[in-house]
Amino acid sequence: MSVSRGSIFAVERELVRIEEVDVSIVVPIYNEIENIPIFHGALMRELRLLDRTWEVVYVDDGSRDGGTDVLCSLASQEDHVRVIAFRRNFGQTAAMSAGIEHSRGRVIITMDGDCQNDPADIPRLLDKLDEGYDVVSGWRAKRQDARIMRKLPSKIANGVISRVTGVALHDYGCTLKAYRREVLDEIHLYGEMHRFIPAYASMVGAAIAELPVSHHPRVRGKSKYGLGRIYRVLLDLLTVKFLSSYATKPLYLFGRFALGIFGLAGVLAAVMLALRIVDGFFFVNSPLLIVTAVLVLIGSQTILLGLLAEMNMRTYHESQAKPTYVVRRRLGFELAPVPPRPDATDSTVEPVAPRVEVYA
Repeated sequence: MSVSRGSIFAVERELVRIEEVDVSIVVPIYNEIENIPIFHGALMRELRLLDRTWEVVYVDDGSRDGGTDVLCSLASQEDHVRVIAFRRNFGQTAAMSAGIEHSRGRVIITMDGDCQNDPADIPRLLDKLDEGYDVVSGWRAKRQDARIMRKLPSKIANGVISRVTGVALHDYGCTLKAYRREVLDEIHLYGEMHRFIPAYASMVGAAIAELPVSHHPRVRGKSKYGLGRIYRVLLDLLTVKFLSSYATKPLYLFGRFALGIFGLAGVLAAVMLALRIVDGFFFVNSPLLIVTAVLVLIGSQTILLGLLAEMNMRTYHESQAKPTYVVRRRLGFELAPVPPRPDATDSTVEPVAPRVEVYA
């Protein structure tokens, strides 16, 4: 029997999680050699005060400043510290995804390693999560960054993202967030999607809270963020909106555009007909006829694109047996003994257990 690589990776992830801990701290690192020792010391002081089991997963995103060696040295000295080192720089989203997949915590906290996030906020995030929330998002209410280059674009972006996704948060860009494991297991990250995790979590019915957290000015090293990533965030936002509203019914989106195009073509056709009846206008060589024909063609192609997207969606869900829903809990589905048949002559016959088939 052949086994796919995806199955092997899935088994490996489950084996990694056999010894679960209460909290996993996932920290993406890229060229932060000056900040690593200071950040790690502050993080250890806070975690050792926790009345929970914990681990720290550093993800080195292809650093070229020697930070990989520093992280490996920390991992060799600390039993609770683990390191994942990329061959090259893949970006923060990929680093987040790798850290989450290789972590073992029932709760996962993500944070930056540049000493701007404060480890002292970790207990507060956990306490808020214990109130019944699935996601607690940090809010840098007193952000210590440049106003024009960082704070103003971030404020605009947060407003747009909140409006489009329907999940109102003050600070989508804050890495310091806490998640329950079961929420993240339903999310796959691509592009710059790490900042949209709360929006993805909302799609599966997660309860989300926001908590003001401390934010320190950068003292050492250089920021890896700039205005150049704005266009990528906007494109990813379009993806999030599509997945949240039309992932299981793409024809609704394409059909809406197609109906609008057909409506415009109908208006132009009515105008040409009125001109023909009233003024005897001969519209064979008129641009109105060409425009109307082009609109009908575009509308037809849009409908066909919607049908193709619908078929791809159904193939995606049905071929992989992926449900179109997410269940929060199940009650009353415990396996119960099967009662004997009414015509059974021997009342002492043991009940037959339900048959369970396992497919490799």
